[in-house]
Amino acid sequence: MKLNFKDKKALIRVDFNVPLDKSFNITDDTRIREAIPTIQHILEQGGAVILMSHLGRPLEKLNADGSVNIQKFTLQHLVKHLRKKLKVKIQFADDCVGKQAVKKAAALKPGEVLLLENTRFHAEEEAGDEAFAKKISALGDIYVNDAFGTAHRAHASTTVVAHYFDKAHKTFGFLMEREIENATKAMSTPAKPVTCVTGGSKVSDKIMLLEKFLDYADNILIGGAMAYTFFLAKKGEVGNSLVEADKLKTAVEFLKKARAAGVKVLLPKDSVCGDKFAIDAAVQVCPSNLIPAGWMGLDIGPSAAKSFASVIRKSQTVIWNGPMGVFEIPAFANGTKVVAKACASATKKGAFTMVGGGDSVAAVNQLKLAKKVSFVSTGGGAMLEFMEGKVLPGIKAITG
Repeated sequence: MKLNFKDKKALIRVDFNVPLDKSFNITDDTRIREAIPTIQHILEQGGAVILMSHLGRPLEKLNADGSVNIQKFTLQHLVKHLRKKLKVKIQFADDCVGKQAVKKAAALKPGEVLLLENTRFHAEEEAGDEAFAKKISALGDIYVNDAFGTAHRAHASTTVVAHYFDKAHKTFGFLMEREIENATKAMSTPAKPVTCVTGGSKVSDKIMLLEKFLDYADNILIGGAMAYTFFLAKKGEVGNSLVEADKLKTAVEFLKKARAAGVKVLLPKDSVCGDKFAIDAAVQVCPSNLIPAGWMGLDIGPSAAKSFASVIRKSQTVIWNGPMGVFEIPAFANGTKVVAKACASATKKGAFTMVGGGDSVAAVNQLKLAKKVSFVSTGGGAMLEFMEGKVLPGIKAITG
């Protein structure tokens, strides 16, 4: 951020879409913590800060009478926590546009912070409405996008609003800069050998990422439910495991492309299986291609975890996106834990390790390993699309 913010009002798009419990307490403030350096830098320069963000999907979860559930989705829940983190008074506007927002933004003095209400209370936000974006843009002098987690969305506050600021009055925040820098480093100039670890439910969600990995990976490790589509494609028996029967040809073609590219693809030799998807499921370890009828693979097995960890620890670059199993159920969490610990071990040996995706990030946070890997991305879908090689609208709106 090379712009001078002295006596300027910085309109910052942050990603404060944080998880809340039933009492509206924040259960994971990672996204807020990651935005603090940008906010503090602007305040220290003598600027004022206007924060805007979404929280959840309020227009998809309306009250019974069709009204917006303000109590559940208001950003007012974050004011106390934000004040504690920034150690300044946080003013709050009951809308992101309208009279109160305009009045409070106009009266804002250097060193002060104004938090606007949830942008998604307006349908125009997700529609990328030009007139709505123009109203938001009028609140500030400089636009700062520090919300990598929403950079893949062409929404009003993430992309369209930037059109109303010239190049001298719009920039990325520190978090966005780090996200772009680290993802680019992992893809463009990675130290060899490169290991890409992917998991999750569906091949269809990750096939573009897997094919992009072929451009620079030495090893691709595939865990999660998506692995069973590959085993079924190889004529294995997968019991009741989650598969995408319409993606068998896709799986076979990917394995052929990997062989042609000289990239080693590791599927889990064994799986921790359950007789149902539940915390009280009966559990047994089976070869991943010989899962009995009535059972389903819900985590990579101990042998697979050991071999995956061995490959990771020998790597100089590791990119991990997606859990190895049903991480939220203790009986099926070990594979994800082993991969997380292996990433930390590789980092300690000098490797560059990048972790992204909700469950992968949750794993390194729960295991207190977030500071023991090189970089933890705050963007799940955004990281996925960026690494697939797509141009993210939130980035393009700043860079042109």
